[in-house]
Formats: sequence, C-alpha cells, structure tokens
Amino acid sequence: MQKTTERALLREVSLAGAGRGRLASGGVPARQPDPARLLAAVNAQRAALGQPPWAGPATAPALGLAAVTAVLAATDAGADPLRDANRAAVRYLLDALAKRAPGRAVEVRVPPFAAIQCLAGPRHTRGTPPNVVETDPATWLALATGRLGWDEAVAAGKVRASGPRSNISPYLPLARRA
Repeated sequence: MQKTTERALLREVSLAGAGRGRLASGGVPARQPDPARLLAAVNAQRAALGQPPWAGPATAPALGLAAVTAVLAATDAGADPLRDANRAAVRYLLDALAKRAPGRAVEVRVPPFAAIQCLAGPRHTRGTPPNVVETDPATWLALATGRLGWDEAVAAGKVRASGPRSNISPYLPLARRA
C-alpha cells in the first residue's frame, strides 16, 4: 500500500526536472536539493515509523515525494514528523506549486522551512510583497495533498492570505489525497 501511495503522488506531482534551468530572483540558479541529505531525512523518518530504509530511486524528486509520504504517515500515526523530513516535504511541495504556477506575484511562506514566489502577474522587488500566503508546515502538507480545503483552512485561521491575488486554491491540491 505504501508503494501505491508513493506512485500515485509521483504521478500527480511529477517533478522529474524541478529546479533544473529555473533561476531564482536576481538570476541566481535555484537551489538544488541534496539527494544525500534527502535520503538521510527520509530514512530517519521511516526508521522512526518502524519502516525499512528507502529502496526507491535516489533522485531529489523521488526522495522529496518519499519525504511527503513519510511525514504524512507520521502525522497519521499521531507522531510529530522529524524536522529534516518535514523540511524536505514542505520544500518539495512548494517547488511543485512554483512549477505549476510560475511567476512572482504571490509569496507563499511556510516558516521556518521555505518560501517561494509563484503566479504570473505584477511582481514585487522590495519590502513586504502585496500578496502573501503564510501557513505552518502541517497545514501546508494537508492543503498540498488535498487533505484540507483552502476555504476551510482560511476560515479556521490556519492560513493567512493577504492581497487580491493571494487565493492559491485553483492550484491545489498538488497531489491527490494520500
């Protein structure tokens, strides 16, 4: 069942080339995830769950997906996800959003792990951007995987969205319910 969930998420998100060729702001190449660090994070989370080490491909996209799956499994088991696995899962899904909705009009923040800019439209260059979405890691994972709806999260105060373009619900979920 675990492999089926991982395959289904991989088909949905399909980030085989995420990060390649993209430039971060200022023309600097986008950060590349370190597969060795991702593997260590995934294996630590899987060990905490009593699961065997990751036996899949050692590519950044596959390991990012494995981190999402492992963190959701920890959450489902009532355990707190390990920090490194949680970071990897959050970053993987933020990268998926940036790929699905390229641009720099909205900043999506998931402190303390990462922030991205997405959606085409007017971009900001200094100070606080006019369109900001901010949430915690658990809520972001729930939104990005379809476990929580946008309207429900906003109404519950789990997502702070400001600005006229801050509704990113048309781009969610990034993966089907896991």
